[in-house]
Amino acid sequence: MIQKAMKKIVLLVLVVSMTSCNTESKKEAIANTTNQVEKDIEMYISLWDTFIYKRDTSVINSTSFTEDCVVVTAQGDIVGVEAVKAYYTNYLNGFTEIEFEIKESFGQGNKLIKHYNFKGKHTGDFFGIPPSGNYLDLSGTTIVTMRDGKIAKEHDFYNMQTVLDQLMKSKGDIVIDEQKSIN
Repeated sequence: MIQKAMKKIVLLVLVVSMTSCNTESKKEAIANTTNQVEKDIEMYISLWDTFIYKRDTSVINSTSFTEDCVVVTAQGDIVGVEAVKAYYTNYLNGFTEIEFEIKESFGQGNKLIKHYNFKGKHTGDFFGIPPSGNYLDLSGTTIVTMRDGKIAKEHDFYNMQTVLDQLMKSKGDIVIDEQKSIN
């Protein structure tokens, strides 16, 4: 009888210790994921600040982007580091007086979300649209997929009609789609 009771106690101790170890490893995994998301957001914001304000296209490279990175567009996916660099360089070629702000950013797991605002004077060719001298004020949202601390995919959501209206039809400084943060 005592032997049976001892077996039950030993079994109970084993189950409790295994369960508490599992809980600790889950907590550690959550902490590691949270730390990685914070690192990813910091790298992401720094990269775009350097790209826009220093006009440094070299930050779009295989250190920050996966070799098979993708930018999803309505005209089809842009694939690969050099193609992504060429795509985003259109913003630097098309605009001066650029202001770029990541209004909000957050993440979970391998996904980041950014709410951004891009402003600039249209003084150069922008995806085939000749310079108009108009100012663009565009807000949008990007879903970013990260892989091993690198940008693997970006998918922007914004109103393309807003871009066309501001660049091709209107003259002067207008704001069509101003968005404000909830907080």
